[in-house]
Amino acid sequence: MDLVALADFNLVARHGGFGKAARATGRPKATLSRRVTELEAALQLRLFERGARDLKLTEEGRALHERTTALLTEIDETAAAIASGAEKPRGRLRISAPLLLSQTAMGKIAAGFALRYPEVRLEITTEDRAVDMIEEGYDLVIRVNPEPDETLVGRAFLHDRLVVAASPELPRPVGDRPAPGVVRGGGGSQTWKVIKAEQTATIRIEPVLVLSSLIMVRDAARAGVGAASLPISLVSHDPADGALVHWGDVEGSEIALWALYPSRRLLSPRVSAFLDFLKQAFPGGTPDELAAYIAR
Repeated sequence: MDLVALADFNLVARHGGFGKAARATGRPKATLSRRVTELEAALQLRLFERGARDLKLTEEGRALHERTTALLTEIDETAAAIASGAEKPRGRLRISAPLLLSQTAMGKIAAGFALRYPEVRLEITTEDRAVDMIEEGYDLVIRVNPEPDETLVGRAFLHDRLVVAASPELPRPVGDRPAPGVVRGGGGSQTWKVIKAEQTATIRIEPVLVLSSLIMVRDAARAGVGAASLPISLVSHDPADGALVHWGDVEGSEIALWALYPSRRLLSPRVSAFLDFLKQAFPGGTPDELAAYIAR
């Protein structure tokens, strides 16, 4: 396959037309059109639907664009690194991170990384949904307890667990009586199994507040509205401060934060640098390290 023709095809696809691509790059429109036509002939596929006024990717063209644009970027960056004599991290780095980590730690992580690697343009998007890395153009995603995915590889860099915490003024329920609860997501009665001092107990929760953020859940629990199930890293300092007491660990609530990236691509210097930065920030990957990082 002609890589020059492939690069010109991606250029036209990215800009949405031959004229727009020519104006943006200073390349002759006729040359771009000829390159794309030659690529279509070589592949025996129509990559664009050509209308009177607009140009649209065919299904095959869209698939080719999504699968090759990142690879061509890698080739360009590798060539630039070799030419400069060192694989120095540079270029755009897009990351998707979960809401809670973003609210508590990603700002400081991003700032520290940007100061260390000023030639990397770091972009972090906060979302808890499972993004499509290739289609949406992410270099790295951070996820909590991700499902196995054959197209992705990665490493767990942090571990956490859930505890049930409540204001000291809120009495712990006795017997089968439910406790008022502050929960994230859907409402309805819930049952939490907690372990404390090697003793297991079942606590029934009747939600009185349903909130969308664990930061809000923690703040509401501190205000005494109800008990809450929260990451220990988020509330580890509360017993010392008297803000919350811990009723116990939630049974089977281990949490692992994973940094994931596509397995079919060579790991770029900027992704490797970010992974190393996470490792330096959390060398043991423990909840105490995350709590200390948040508290700093």
